[in-house]
Amino acid sequence: MAQTIDSTRDIRKIITASSVGTLIEWYDFYIFASLSTQIANHFFPKGNPTAATLSTLATFAAGFVVRPFGALVFGRLGDLIGRKYTFLLTLVIMGGSTFAIGLIPDYARIGVAAPLLILLLRLLQGLALGGEYGGAATYVAEHSPDHRRGFFTSWIQATATVGLLLSLGITLVTRHFLDADTARSIEKFDDWGWRIPFLISIFLVAISIYIRLKMQESPLFQQLKSEGRLSVNPLKESFGHKTNLKMVLLALFGATMGQGVVFYTGQFYAQTFMEKTCLLDFDQSKTTLLLAIIFASPFFVIFAGWSDRVGRKWIMMAGMLLAVLTYPYLFKQLLVISDARTRTEYAEQKEIKTSVSFVSPKSKDMIRTSTTLSHFDGGLVVAETRKDTAYADGHPTVKPVVTVSRTLGTGDYWKIVLILFVMVIYVTMVYGPIAAFLVELFPTRIRYTSMSLPYHIGNGIFGGMTPFIGLLLTTIYTGDKLVGLWYPVIVTGVCLVIGVLYIPNKKNITSL
Repeated sequence: MAQTIDSTRDIRKIITASSVGTLIEWYDFYIFASLSTQIANHFFPKGNPTAATLSTLATFAAGFVVRPFGALVFGRLGDLIGRKYTFLLTLVIMGGSTFAIGLIPDYARIGVAAPLLILLLRLLQGLALGGEYGGAATYVAEHSPDHRRGFFTSWIQATATVGLLLSLGITLVTRHFLDADTARSIEKFDDWGWRIPFLISIFLVAISIYIRLKMQESPLFQQLKSEGRLSVNPLKESFGHKTNLKMVLLALFGATMGQGVVFYTGQFYAQTFMEKTCLLDFDQSKTTLLLAIIFASPFFVIFAGWSDRVGRKWIMMAGMLLAVLTYPYLFKQLLVISDARTRTEYAEQKEIKTSVSFVSPKSKDMIRTSTTLSHFDGGLVVAETRKDTAYADGHPTVKPVVTVSRTLGTGDYWKIVLILFVMVIYVTMVYGPIAAFLVELFPTRIRYTSMSLPYHIGNGIFGGMTPFIGLLLTTIYTGDKLVGLWYPVIVTGVCLVIGVLYIPNKKNITSL
């Protein structure tokens, strides 16, 4: 029998200590996505907003691409020196990188060095996260009783979504507290206030380090160490032995590949789609997703606990199947609800024009902003804002920029929340049981290494590339606003077929 801690109180302490640190790492990793628009404006050349956004999303995706390398590096360390000290190290690297992003001068000051530094720090974030998840999931699983492993590891699973929730929440709070006047608050946030969520990270990381220093090593790892049975070469044992390599590949192509794509479609591509394609107001694009996550998060624990009784496989496969079948309809509804043209036939359109001019504190040029608000039935407000530089020195220095944002009425707002809630439910189905599923596939001596690689390839590469590929497809095939769904539907569908045919369904959970 595996040596586990039977005291509920002790298990709760272990879950809390592991989850807090993992949550902070996810916050650090996702705050980049929450502030991608501001990052694009400050660290990439201006003049082509779409190219800047794509560059930012590519940099965001780069953090995912290196996660498998982090899994190899830190997974090996975790199997050689222990789980505790390895994911303590990843926490320090992640926190330091996130804090540094908040300090980098923008493109206007240091030129091409700005995006290069952002890329470097993003790569460090990816390496750190590649080592964090496997350590936390393994650590909790190796303390859990066999019959409740899914339930207890689900708290680690929930930290990813709660980390996203925290990043969205802090972003919104920061923006609204910078100034009582909404217009000035937005200006300050876009100018320098966006750095605050990155800088706050250092305090969150310090708290987490303090908590993790008090943690004890995994009992199963301690037992192997005392018996002299630790792996000498975890990489060779994980990927050089045919039987274990087969399980690694099955875990990747039959589970984590589709799970990762569903995760990032429902929580990240949906956000990008609302902002860039539906053109929803900044606050509404964030708060609708935030509410959907809050309402759906308990289902991580519900589905993972259920998997302890019926097995992990069919819950994950059902989530993938529902995603493949309903994504086109759900995203189409986001378009319909937010599209003013669907209401103009019946609506009495009223326009209100406002204009304001102010002196830029940096260039001393006169910036002129004019906004046209079009009100439609049902509470929809479409704001078209034109911003250009006036003739402060006799010549215009900046081309006019026209942006459009839509603010929904109460009824449509809650329809969006419901659609996003359904997408996040799919996330909880595929993601809640995945940690228990992975740790049960591999032996203790090489578990950290073996489970980390398929998880981070599936989530980091296949999943993390979803927002970038989705937006890229929409810029290539401009006639079809739903073309970005080709990628998640095809990848998830392939994973679903492989998983249904080849993944075993373990109902009787055996000892680790």
